[in-house]
Amino acid sequence: MTLIAGLVAATALVAPASASSRELVLPAPTGGHPIGWTQLHLVDEDRADPWVPTGPRELMVSVWYPAAAARGDRVPYATAEESRLLLNLYGITGVPSDALTKVRTHARAGAPPLRPRDRLPLVVLSPGLAFPRWTLTTLAEDLASRGYVVVGVDHTYEGAAVTFPDGRVAECVVCVGGTSGALITASRASDISFVLDRVLAKYRGLIDPHRIAVAGHSLGGAAAARTMLADSRVNAGLNLDGSFQPALAQDLSRPFLMVSAEDRSPGRRPDWDQTWPHLTGWRRWLHVPDTGHSSLSDVSVIGEWLGLPAEQLPGTRVVEIMRTYVAAFVDLHLRGHPQPLLDSPSPQFPEVHFVGPAR
Repeated sequence: MTLIAGLVAATALVAPASASSRELVLPAPTGGHPIGWTQLHLVDEDRADPWVPTGPRELMVSVWYPAAAARGDRVPYATAEESRLLLNLYGITGVPSDALTKVRTHARAGAPPLRPRDRLPLVVLSPGLAFPRWTLTTLAEDLASRGYVVVGVDHTYEGAAVTFPDGRVAECVVCVGGTSGALITASRASDISFVLDRVLAKYRGLIDPHRIAVAGHSLGGAAAARTMLADSRVNAGLNLDGSFQPALAQDLSRPFLMVSAEDRSPGRRPDWDQTWPHLTGWRRWLHVPDTGHSSLSDVSVIGEWLGLPAEQLPGTRVVEIMRTYVAAFVDLHLRGHPQPLLDSPSPQFPEVHFVGPAR
């Protein structure tokens, strides 16, 4: 797939040498709960790894959840090796290779989980190609603070670095190109369904199995749609500026939200134009032209901190927009709370354009 090769073959981005001399604290979550965090190592013994088929498919996932108290150590953002591999993959120079270890999160490792009267809705997050799961931390932490359980999936050999408990670090195999985007999307859908199997079994007392959404950035957004077509347990899906690989050719009658960035408006996105008629349930297409593709992840604030070329919208504003609209979507479809924000353009968010008729 040309897109894969292009993502990692761009001209090196040179950041000021002093860009990461200070810490970056990610934007504070907006919900009312402290955030707990843990990670799981999951092994699918029934499936060989599709990219390195010498053993079973192994996945690392993060679980963010509303906590009863803010106890425990702050969760590290990235290890030194993960930081080095991601910066190197994108050709970012001029900063220390361990720069991303200076990013500070808000979640606490092993914090005691909230024990609500009713089980909690679940949101599964799939990152973009080459992006590790922790590049969606700002969104994950915010949803957890609002009372959701959030599971971030690292799709092994599709991210810059996936670290396993025994110290192994799996680098991105598919990033060199030559792998079909449709194959990657199909593999991700299998990953997500497997993760649902394990997470719903492990946290059966905490997670409501009848209130599940899958959201993804970039290729992860395509995986969200593919998962919904294959797995009826998923109630709602969300694509943050991901090319559908391939465009939907069959109807999807459950709620789906698409958020496009940059100049990817109707007529410039054939896969989105082809997919749109097949979204036969609740649907919205929101367009945010003044933001970049990668900035729909943590890159919106981390790129500024590293001193990379600036987007038109400040990073904190992009985070606010994404958090607000994603929360409105899951609040509507997993909690049944009316969300007028999703009915029409809002003067509070003039950067967000509504595309096409809603159904």
